[in-house]
Amino acid sequence: MTSEKMMTIRQMCDAFDVTPRTLRFYESKELLFPQREGQKRLFTKRDRARLKLILRGKRFGFRLEEIRQLLELYDKGDQQLTQLTSAYDIAQDRLVDLERQREELTTAITDLQDQMKWGERMIASIRQSKDAAE
Repeated sequence: MTSEKMMTIRQMCDAFDVTPRTLRFYESKELLFPQREGQKRLFTKRDRARLKLILRGKRFGFRLEEIRQLLELYDKGDQQLTQLTSAYDIAQDRLVDLERQREELTTAITDLQDQMKWGERMIASIRQSKDAAE
């Protein structure tokens, strides 16, 4: 990432591997606040930090409203204690959800593998019967 104070939309896209549409969407949801020079959007260091948190939150499965609330807590003035505590609580709930999903996926994978083994045996049996009949 560039060390300049401001970044263009293209630089943001390149630095964070997002599309201009994504940045405009987060701006429309009032999660990012780029400065404007005519039609040009210029993103500050604060915007970059916010985008990093937004993308991390999305990767963990946080809802946009949860991310917004966490970002708003940054300026509370308590050395981010409220923000960190809230983020921790949301993360704890999300971890429970992800672990439950993992268990469901593990069960589904095992069931599918069992069905595929059964299918392999059936295919082999049908082929064997067909070859014996010829």
